Amino acid sequence: MTRKTRHSNLWTGLLCLLAVQLPSANAQVAEIEKATNASLLWGPYRPNLYFGVRPRIPKSLMGGLLWTRVEDYSSVQNTFRHTCEQHELDGYGWDEYDVRSGGRQTIHDPANHIDITTEFIKFPGGEHGGSWGARIKGTLREDASPNLRTTVIWYNTLEGLGSLEVDGVDEEEPGFEGDVVLKGHTPELGDFEVKVTKGKGNHPVTGHPSYNDKPLDRTLVHSGQVPEEALWQIKAVLFAHMKGQIDELIPKYGEENPPPPAQVYTIQHLPSRGNIHLVQKVFEGPFEFDVIFASGSAPTKITSEDLTQQISSVTSGFSTRFASIFKPQTPFVKERYEEFSKSLFSNLIGGIGYFYGDSRVDRSYDPAYEEDNEGFWEDTAEARGRNQAELVGPSELFTAIPSRPFFPRGFLWDEGFHLLPVIDWDADLTLDIIKSWFNLMDEDGWIGREQILGAEARSKVPEEFQVQYPHYANPPTLFMVIASFLDKLDAQRTDSSSEKLQHEKSYFMQIANREAALQYLRSLYPLLKRQYFWFRKTQAGDIKSYDREAFSTKEGYRWRGRTPQHILTSGLDDYPRAQPPHPGELHLDLISWMGMMTRAIKRIAVYLGEDDDAAEFAKYDEAIVRNIDDLHWSEKAKTYCDATIDDYEEHSLVCHKGYISLFPFLTGLVDKNSKKLGAILDLIEDEEELWSPYGLRSLSKSDEFYHTAEDYWRGPVWLPINYLAVVQLLDLAQQNGPHQARATKLYTALRKNLVDTVYESWKETGFAWEQYNPETGKGQRTQHFTGWTSLVVKIMAMPDLSGGRVRDEL
Repeated sequence: MTRKTRHSNLWTGLLCLLAVQLPSANAQVAEIEKATNASLLWGPYRPNLYFGVRPRIPKSLMGGLLWTRVEDYSSVQNTFRHTCEQHELDGYGWDEYDVRSGGRQTIHDPANHIDITTEFIKFPGGEHGGSWGARIKGTLREDASPNLRTTVIWYNTLEGLGSLEVDGVDEEEPGFEGDVVLKGHTPELGDFEVKVTKGKGNHPVTGHPSYNDKPLDRTLVHSGQVPEEALWQIKAVLFAHMKGQIDELIPKYGEENPPPPAQVYTIQHLPSRGNIHLVQKVFEGPFEFDVIFASGSAPTKITSEDLTQQISSVTSGFSTRFASIFKPQTPFVKERYEEFSKSLFSNLIGGIGYFYGDSRVDRSYDPAYEEDNEGFWEDTAEARGRNQAELVGPSELFTAIPSRPFFPRGFLWDEGFHLLPVIDWDADLTLDIIKSWFNLMDEDGWIGREQILGAEARSKVPEEFQVQYPHYANPPTLFMVIASFLDKLDAQRTDSSSEKLQHEKSYFMQIANREAALQYLRSLYPLLKRQYFWFRKTQAGDIKSYDREAFSTKEGYRWRGRTPQHILTSGLDDYPRAQPPHPGELHLDLISWMGMMTRAIKRIAVYLGEDDDAAEFAKYDEAIVRNIDDLHWSEKAKTYCDATIDDYEEHSLVCHKGYISLFPFLTGLVDKNSKKLGAILDLIEDEEELWSPYGLRSLSKSDEFYHTAEDYWRGPVWLPINYLAVVQLLDLAQQNGPHQARATKLYTALRKNLVDTVYESWKETGFAWEQYNPETGKGQRTQHFTGWTSLVVKIMAMPDLSGGRVRDEL
């Protein structure tokens, strides 16, 4: 009998003895999942919209907001806001937000001369996920006329089974004087109602004869039935409808006496049943109104007074909790650092979305995934004229996103970085998201690196980037998050006081309940193993064919999907690599990711008592670390490098100093006593190489390709890689070792440089950015990049070591 078998039998017997006294682990997990699903059912899970609400249900009720100023005829089409777009606002996003309770978003709209505030609050209770309320306010900007006219449309759509209709319809009335109520039912939500309140604010009186048909002091409602595939195209549906209304007005009043814009751009008042309902209000000056969803199974119906009270409670609760988890530490304790930190984290967690739909996948490639012939990058499905991409699914995904205006969808390697701050705030939410990602896995172990689910998501992606290929990988960063989960379990086991955790139980149930945590790991472990071995098989590099000298003949790896200009699958798209591409390449970043992945899954195996697996992973771990030195270290360049095969069919190193060179260090594979660590720190510290006043450059300033071609990963400062560097420097600074003092100095300086870079750009522009210029520190590329750039929140909360030790108050 093996040790593993004896161990399993012991626990089986013990659990049988306890079964009559304790609920089963499965029952505990089921209760936790039920509670999590209820508190996470509703949210602003349509992050591609400035404000859009939906439940985590594939086809169900959805809602959203549109607005524009209506003071002239020419600008309306260009200033009608709905989907998040780059460079049309002065800033927008969540000031404070918690997925379980709600928060406040502010939208600064200079072209419309108005600032919009949306406050979204949840009310738990009942069998169907509870109720929620949204308060929508318009505040005039300083340059606005006091009589600014704004039209605002709230809409609800309904996909799938169910019904939705306007209550209390009076066909003789030209609009609603009071509240508008929609009554509905779906199998998942039961009975419910949506109330759009009359609200506060003045309304224009135009004096035009058309006002009698559509008095603007009333709320107009138009109900209709459109094909389900068109429901997400609200703006197009609205414009088509308004054009029909305008076509009726022109012959009625003529071009000499047209109605004013506020009157022209209105919907037909036709409340009824349907799968789309437009609710329009026209205001003059500032305004406020509420949208309240009341679940029929909730104990009471919520009111605007309840919403007012709960907004105050949620705001104060968020601030208190944020200070206990992410309070910025010295030197970030003055100015607007805390506001900045709250904003970036709130936008990260407020950007979490629920997506459902089909996706395009091309499975026409050889299942061996070799790409083993020279010129392999030219032998693509597209080049052979046989692109066999098919629509597969539908699938669902619950995930954070990189950027609401430009990347409102799931990205696999981004998500691991996204969840590192989120798990500190809400572990159960994080585990739910991880599970959602792994539920996308196919039978081989592949997860598409970019999740473009449904026609709405595809509308934001050029066609050439829509297709996913099942031999393409992406950095396995979700394993970093699982390792963080294990760290928290270890801390909980050794912490004698669990009072705080019990207080935070609604966010950390699967840490507070150890057996539930183990059960979660047991359910996920087969999927983790499947993906791990998928990586080992599909991304394997060739060591044997080229007579390479290394500790192991197996531990070498190569990204598939390579072209001369890019390795998009690596995440470091245009970083310089060997030219031309060669099937004998070995990629340093990938073997480093495999080392991180191996250590994470080994820890899980140990946790679960999978001793044979743990021993196997330990052998892989040793071989990977040994092979990184054997295959990738250049004694001449004093750095780690990619490898290829030269013209003489021999192993050759290709050294472009930059992020790639740091990967063994970034992924925690370089020991504090390593003889190579000094050279790594030299590279980090050298101002002619990676060091800049704004963070570590992605490519050495001295490299021939610095700031060339696309200049995407060829110089700019990126937060996720800098974050990994800060983490490793902090780890070295807190251990006794030959480089402790130097690591402390570098950690302190790099931490400050990074925070100040993102902070100053945020103050100037109102946004976090995708990357930062290493010469000026200015944010660039995609704006509102509150995905992994939000890692600055964790960096600000790290300890201040400027005095050479952790400050006493920490």
